[in-house]
Amino acid sequence: MRNTDAINIEEIPEVVYDPTCAKRGALNPLPPTKERITIRLDKDILAWFKQRVHEHGGGNYQTLINEALREYIQGHGTLETVLRRVIREEIHQTQHGCTSQGTADRG
Repeated sequence: MRNTDAINIEEIPEVVYDPTCAKRGALNPLPPTKERITIRLDKDILAWFKQRVHEHGGGNYQTLINEALREYIQGHGTLETVLRRVIREEIHQTQHGCTSQGTADRG
């Protein structure tokens, strides 16, 4: 516990808050390419990204998540490409008697 007996509160200048000088909105406005959202992530996923930031000496875990999502999107092509791939896989499984788990359907 601290000893507060030696503090003379009369020596502390009074702080006057002037609400007319206040500014509304975010302290750090978003760049035009960013949008503020709310997203729910599993705790272990969030912890993983925060750990990566810590291991690299700082930064922003949100930027890391954004980069991971961008990399995923770029690696998987357009929605059309993804849909075509999924449809081809489904047709292949159907023609070869495979279930969705990839094993032969033996009735």
